[in-house]
Amino acid sequence: MRAVFGKIRFLVVVTAGLSGSFAWGADANHGAELAKRWCATCHVVAGDQKQANADVPPFAAIARKSDFTPEKLAFFLLDPHPKMPNFPLSRNEASDIAAYIGSLRE
Repeated sequence: MRAVFGKIRFLVVVTAGLSGSFAWGADANHGAELAKRWCATCHVVAGDQKQANADVPPFAAIARKSDFTPEKLAFFLLDPHPKMPNFPLSRNEASDIAAYIGSLRE
């Protein structure tokens, strides 16, 4: 039970910390640079990219999901998950990548 409350407190703190960064500081251009460096091995991160892993969604498809929000995506990127490499992203970097992906929404 104690661990659950610790996780909830962590989520509240991280979410509160992220909420301000999206409104004023996210840099989609920096996010594009980070995505090309770290994510392009698996994801199609830009329209001119020729090769990626067929088993993972392109960034444009992620952006078009009906439940997509930059905040949700940044939080996802900060939380270690087994399907992706554990990149040590800062909150700003996660926000920047999420802003870039959001910019791909058509």
